[in-house]
Amino acid sequence: MTTLRQKMKEDMQLRNLSPQTQSSYLLQVTQFTRYFGAPAEALGPEEIRAYQLQLFDERKLSPSSVCVAVAALRFAYKVSLRREWKAEEILPRPKRPKKLPVILSPEEVLAFLESVASTKHRAILTACYAAGLRVSEAVHLRAADIDSQRMVIRVEQGKGRKDRYVMLSPSLLEMLRNYWRAERPKDWLFPGDEAGRHITPAAVERICLKTRRQCSVSKPVTPHSFRHAFAVQLLESWTDIRTIQLLLGHKGLATTARY
Repeated sequence: MTTLRQKMKEDMQLRNLSPQTQSSYLLQVTQFTRYFGAPAEALGPEEIRAYQLQLFDERKLSPSSVCVAVAALRFAYKVSLRREWKAEEILPRPKRPKKLPVILSPEEVLAFLESVASTKHRAILTACYAAGLRVSEAVHLRAADIDSQRMVIRVEQGKGRKDRYVMLSPSLLEMLRNYWRAERPKDWLFPGDEAGRHITPAAVERICLKTRRQCSVSKPVTPHSFRHAFAVQLLESWTDIRTIQLLLGHKGLATTARY
């Protein structure tokens, strides 16, 4: 898939898709071609249909995961290979079940955070909770993004390649300052094990799983749980939903309205 891979890279760069999206699309198309042992150019609607069924029946992937594969294949065939198929017919998006998020109470959030052993990991999760950050946004923070004069955090190139400012509470600022004084991170605010790289969202996910086994909170907890808790507590304090949408960086009010 060398030629297609290069073409997809160029097409995605021209559309300014995020590096994460680019990597994901390339991986999905690579897995598709490997499954059939043939280049994508030689495969058509029948193979695509069989592959989608395989994702559900054999690999038991969730509708959300299949949607990622569908988006990647749509891009490859419609944009890069310029097939004249109707993408909606050849590559239908599976309907995702609509589920309300499990919300942590303030007491549960506090109990969980107190159980996190590492100061760095506690600071990351606290940032997700106190500022409503996605974990991908929290791990990308640099010290310069913390504006203590205006009491805001600059989120650079969040989801949808958009910059935004979020609130910086005095308690979060104090925690981040204490963490910075103790660790003195040089580049990224939350560095990873590899020199010059920030901690990965997957590593923070693992911390949540580990802490979940050791604390008294019975609900499932992921880094995103803290963002949900942030939004719900704003709603319960009668904050305007449009304001919450802007703080969360949601594209539309419908997403915010799920809370």
